[in-house]
Amino acid sequence: MKAASEKRTSVEKAPGKTKATIKDVAKLAGVSFKTVSRVINKEASVGPELQEKVMQAVKALNYQPNLSARLLRGAASSIGFIYDNPNSNYVIDMQRGILGECRRQGYELVIHPCDSKAPDIIDEVLNMVDRSQVGGLVLTPPMSEMPEVLSALGKRKIPFVRILSGSQAPDKKSPCIFIDDRTAAYKITQYLIDLGHKAIAFLGGEEAHKSSGERLEGYKAALKANKISMDKKLILPGEYSFESGVKRTRQLLASNLKPTAVFACNDEIAAGTLFAARIQGVDVPQQLSIVGFEDSPFSRQAWPNLTTAQQPNTTIAERATALLIESIRKDGRDVDSEGFYPQLIVRDSTCPAPSKR
Repeated sequence: MKAASEKRTSVEKAPGKTKATIKDVAKLAGVSFKTVSRVINKEASVGPELQEKVMQAVKALNYQPNLSARLLRGAASSIGFIYDNPNSNYVIDMQRGILGECRRQGYELVIHPCDSKAPDIIDEVLNMVDRSQVGGLVLTPPMSEMPEVLSALGKRKIPFVRILSGSQAPDKKSPCIFIDDRTAAYKITQYLIDLGHKAIAFLGGEEAHKSSGERLEGYKAALKANKISMDKKLILPGEYSFESGVKRTRQLLASNLKPTAVFACNDEIAAGTLFAARIQGVDVPQQLSIVGFEDSPFSRQAWPNLTTAQQPNTTIAERATALLIESIRKDGRDVDSEGFYPQLIVRDSTCPAPSKR
């Protein structure tokens, strides 16, 4: 104790001494500086006696944690959000949710848009982590569904949380937020079938996004369960964008297929479908019912308001961020994945199928 007391006096009174560092605290407390980081970040893995010892050293040295220097896992000052998505509303909702949770837990947010198809995407992601020195990453589709990216992060032991489509967590590589798109798509299609629709078109998003495939599978399953023949010509792949909705709907309306309903893979596509229908003089919903997905502002700003599946993206982003921070602090131990189940919201863009085609 005497030696510790002498050191404390010398640190406090030494003229010209720069402010105490985390290593000074660790040395005075007789622990590793990683232990100091865990105490400062209020991790439950450190016992009360050790916490007391570290906090006495913190007080004695008047140590002030420097957020920009807290780069240890579990003590990083920031996390990163990496995305490649043309849907601006989705990205904004994600940023809002991630940023809100970061602020609540004392973290900064580094945002990094990218091109998931770029040949050097793995190097880009790893360089971003090294340059920004983030403690972990929130990944959204398609980045969250790219095995090569996940493998590279795993090899570097970089914590990450994935937001992805599925009815359960696909593996134990990291905690994830999974969204049951398939079941939601089944319910949407069943709702249209219950209204008497049989010629139901499906306008997909990018094939690289698993959500597009999961929603297509839900659509197909509902048709099969109701013994409705699937017409492949009514299934049009595209992009998660307004422009894609306009383009694909024009194709449909120019054909001889004449669907009575359209299941669009997201609300932006659905809004494009609504726009194209109006240009062509098609009444919505009397002649063409339209359903979207996600409950984005597009669904509420369009007229008529769009029937859709509510996917609370801001809440999803908050939970993903909370899981990431928990994973960082626990070194990935005992952090469970969570599921979200989009619910059908019926609005004015759907009605019973016309009696005559």
